[in-house]
Amino acid sequence: MDDDVSIGRTLSRLLYAAGWKAVAFVSAEAFLQAGLQEPPHCVVLDVRLPGMSGLELLEHFVAAGITLPVILITAHDDVQVRMRAAQAGVSAYLRKPVDEQDLLQAIRRALGLEASAP
Repeated sequence: MDDDVSIGRTLSRLLYAAGWKAVAFVSAEAFLQAGLQEPPHCVVLDVRLPGMSGLELLEHFVAAGITLPVILITAHDDVQVRMRAAQAGVSAYLRKPVDEQDLLQAIRRALGLEASAP
């Protein structure tokens, strides 16, 4: 999810073209209120979202015992955010502009479809 609708749409198209179903949300609250029929297999979050941040949503998952791969993306890299993300068990932390192939590779790794780099 990304607060920029056009980026969310672009990411959804990229994932669809790669063979995955994707649903974009503009906020963490919208995601939580969506009442999804099936839990997602992976979540791609922007760190900076309106309201609850992507990092706060990741920490919410951890506190609630929800285990699913989360990939954080950000245009505003910050050491403290990276450390909090690592402590919360983020699957990948990518900086914007995100290279499409890097994102797809991170998702494949998060889903266990590709071995991690040594």
